[in-house]
Amino acid sequence: MVREILIFRDAGLMADHTAGEWAAIAGKAVRDKGRFTAALSGGKTPVDLYRRLSRIKDLPWDRTHIFIVDERFVPFEHEASNYGMIERTLLRHTGIPRENVHPVPTAVDTPGEAAGRYEEELEYFFGLRHPRGEGMPRFDLILLGLGADGHTASLFPGDPALKETSRLAAAVSPSGFAEHERITLTLPVINNAANIMVLAAGDSKAAAVREVIAESNSPLPAAMVRPEQGRLVFLLDRRAASLLSC
Repeated sequence: MVREILIFRDAGLMADHTAGEWAAIAGKAVRDKGRFTAALSGGKTPVDLYRRLSRIKDLPWDRTHIFIVDERFVPFEHEASNYGMIERTLLRHTGIPRENVHPVPTAVDTPGEAAGRYEEELEYFFGLRHPRGEGMPRFDLILLGLGADGHTASLFPGDPALKETSRLAAAVSPSGFAEHERITLTLPVINNAANIMVLAAGDSKAAAVREVIAESNSPLPAAMVRPEQGRLVFLLDRRAASLLSC
């Protein structure tokens, strides 16, 4: 694993740099394989990034495939939908082909059914072998956030989904502040990515950032993001990095 820690004066500069990283990774993937695959997260932190990307018209959008890291079990038009936010801030402005967008199918009866159908979509798209568990998707890029409680994607401290070793997607019922059940990519999928970028901004993230980066035995979900054959980059604003010693 290659790990990098980048600290920026503000969230705007962080978004600018991440957009440049996206362009470089996408360009290489298209040259090498003919397509670029990315899984995107919701939340407030990546909004500036998505808006910046939406204005870069010379990116290979026709060769780009977008998946969702995690989703609340709500309709796409719901204000809490991660896909809805990504569609409004990024996708509708790029001309990306509709068939290149792969949202979590939430128009089903249960989160478990949504997770199962999303897993089937991943298996089909990436041409994985059967039975399940014999292969993992290899995303070119996964964008993650980091919560104040140390969660990432919809993998929360103590949740059984953290122990998943073979499933590609899991249903999650968060406790506490979370209002909606969720569907998330699992750690084996995340850790198989070629590039993982973790974005964190604001004072509320500082304690979690310090623990995830500085403590080798942290039990926090974000600390379990350890790509075996990939690159892990933490992109932080100064407030989120304020408790780091480096």
